[in-house]
Amino acid sequence: MDLDRKTCVVFDLDGTVYLGDVPILGTIDYIRRNWGKKEIFFLTNNTSKNLSDYTKKLASVGLAEVPVERILSPLLPLADYLIEHGLTRIYPVGNTSFQAYLRQRVPGLVFTADASCQAVVLGYDTELTYEKLATSCLLLQRPDVRFLSTHPDLVCPSAQGPLPDTGSFVKLYEAATGRLPELVFGKPNTIVLSPLLKRFRQEDMVMVGDRLMTDKVLAENAGIDFILVLSGEAKREDLPGLERQPTLVVDHLGNL
Repeated sequence: MDLDRKTCVVFDLDGTVYLGDVPILGTIDYIRRNWGKKEIFFLTNNTSKNLSDYTKKLASVGLAEVPVERILSPLLPLADYLIEHGLTRIYPVGNTSFQAYLRQRVPGLVFTADASCQAVVLGYDTELTYEKLATSCLLLQRPDVRFLSTHPDLVCPSAQGPLPDTGSFVKLYEAATGRLPELVFGKPNTIVLSPLLKRFRQEDMVMVGDRLMTDKVLAENAGIDFILVLSGEAKREDLPGLERQPTLVVDHLGNL
C-alpha cells in the first residue's frame, strides 16, 4: 500500500489519536502534516459524547481546525434510522449528551417507558443506573419493543485501563432478557462509514485504528485498506493466527 496515494484517511479516535486525555503525538503530527492535503475524517464508536464534543476534544489535543462535519459516529445513522422508521417513542439507555443529541436530531422524539414505547435504544451510558437497567429490561420483555444499540465495543480504552462499554452492557441484557440488539450501528457495520463510501473510491481510502474486532473488521467489510496502530487495544502478539493481516502495522503514524 502506498499511503501517499490515499486521498481519504479515516481515523479512529480512542486509542488511535489519543488515549483518555493523553494525545498520541506521532499520530497528531501526521494529521497536522497532512491536513489540507488529504481528506481526513474521524470515526468513533463512543456515543457518550456528541459530535461537537469531539471537535472540542480534538482541539484539546492540538487539532483545533477539525469541523464537526469531519466527525463520524453511530449517532448519525441511528438518528436517520429512527426518523426513517417512525420510531419517535423510545426509552434511551444513554447519558445526558446522548439524549440531547437524539432530541436535537429526531423531530417529535419522546422518551418514555409507558405502553407506547417502540424501542429501547442502548448507547455508551456513562451515567448508567440500576433504575435504567431495570426499566429497559422490563420493556424488553415485550416482543413488540425493538432493541437497538449504537456499537458492540466491550470496553472503552482510557489512560487508567479499559472501562466497560456498550458491548458489556449487551451481555447483561442477554443474560437478563434473552435478547440481543437487532441492529448495531457502529463499527464494524459499514453503515457508519456510508457517507464516505458514497464519496470516495474504496482504493483511495484507508482506515487507521487500534482495534482488530471493530476497526480492522470494518475496513475489511468496506473493502478498504487498514493500518493498525499499536497505541491502543491491540498488541503485536495478537496478530499471529489472524485469518487476514492488517495492511500495515505501526506503533503510531508518526513512524510514516
